[in-house]
Amino acid sequence: MEKIFELIAVVLSAYIIGSIPTGYIIVKAFTGQDIRTIGSGSTGATNVKRVMGKKWFFITLLLDAFKGALPVVLASMFAKTFTGIGLLPVLAAVAVILGHSRSIFLKFTGGKSVASGVGTILALNWQVGLIIALIWSVVTFFTRYVSVGSIIALAISPFLMWAFKAPVAYIAYCGLGALYIIWLHRSNIQRLIKGEENKVR
Repeated sequence: MEKIFELIAVVLSAYIIGSIPTGYIIVKAFTGQDIRTIGSGSTGATNVKRVMGKKWFFITLLLDAFKGALPVVLASMFAKTFTGIGLLPVLAAVAVILGHSRSIFLKFTGGKSVASGVGTILALNWQVGLIIALIWSVVTFFTRYVSVGSIIALAISPFLMWAFKAPVAYIAYCGLGALYIIWLHRSNIQRLIKGEENKVR
């Protein structure tokens, strides 16, 4: 019974932390606007940039990454059950992603979970997380599409976890997480095909 209670506590707390709508709060606090009515309607860093510029893009990016990493780190440090297979950190990571993209504070709307997802990967395996962040940066720089950088970087993540001999639960999380985040980018993919996706400057 103790194991079940700990599992529920980890998942709920991670989901609530993930649900904190960083981009929404920043834009609302400084401009009074609802970011969900602007641009793509996402609460993520890219949409924040459309309203508030590059500085707040990076601030939102870092805060969302921190938000992703925190529950995973806490689960890794303090969880007493399922420690051998890395289950609780992975469940915390899944809950964070779901919270960010389906925030309970925003009637289950949110962002596309890229920064939060990279944060969870950093917390699970910092080497893989840094490589993913580097891939995202390089692809985004050369293509000028944040969505392309996000999709490619996260699609590579399960293979990197495997290469670094991470637990099977970590590899599975990266694979399923990549599919989920790519699915969240389906409108971006349609715009890319049509040549209508916005480039970053």
